[in-house]
Amino acid sequence: MRSPRRILPYSISRTAYVEYEPGVVGAANEVIQFIRQAAPWMHVEHIGSTAVPGCAGKGIVDLMALYPAGRLEDARAVLDELGFQHQKSGHVFPEARPMRVGAIEHDGKRYRLHVHVIAMNDPEVASLRRFRDVLRADTALRDAYQAKKLAILKSGVNKAADYTYAKGEFIRSVIGEA
Repeated sequence: MRSPRRILPYSISRTAYVEYEPGVVGAANEVIQFIRQAAPWMHVEHIGSTAVPGCAGKGIVDLMALYPAGRLEDARAVLDELGFQHQKSGHVFPEARPMRVGAIEHDGKRYRLHVHVIAMNDPEVASLRRFRDVLRADTALRDAYQAKKLAILKSGVNKAADYTYAKGEFIRSVIGEA
């Protein structure tokens, strides 16, 4: 497996419904290894719709880069040095809990990336894992989530922040948060 020399620029596009594409797994694994080589003290996982086989979504590869206590500044610096960019659109995360964006080319296809930078001990980590794992285990729930996302887009919602907000109730119900 080759690693990208640098993370490519992120391209902003309208939110769309993208059928599941199995190449996302290889792209995610490539980026995970790339980050781990630069920062072996970080743990990186594939999350979101692209981490669920057969689940359609925005087609963006979501990762969470988990850092140990006291290393947020180091985590941000490593990702910035690798070529990830500061988020400038959608639901913009604060630098206290940042998200970095970028893209890679993997097997001739370009994949957009969202890297959520989260403290290892943050309760959000368990919520993100739980949502991914429940959708992996329950195809009916996965299909309901896809139907919800498609309905949101068909209603005319096409801005990333609005789309994310509209999915929130479904996600909270799955992970057991009010």
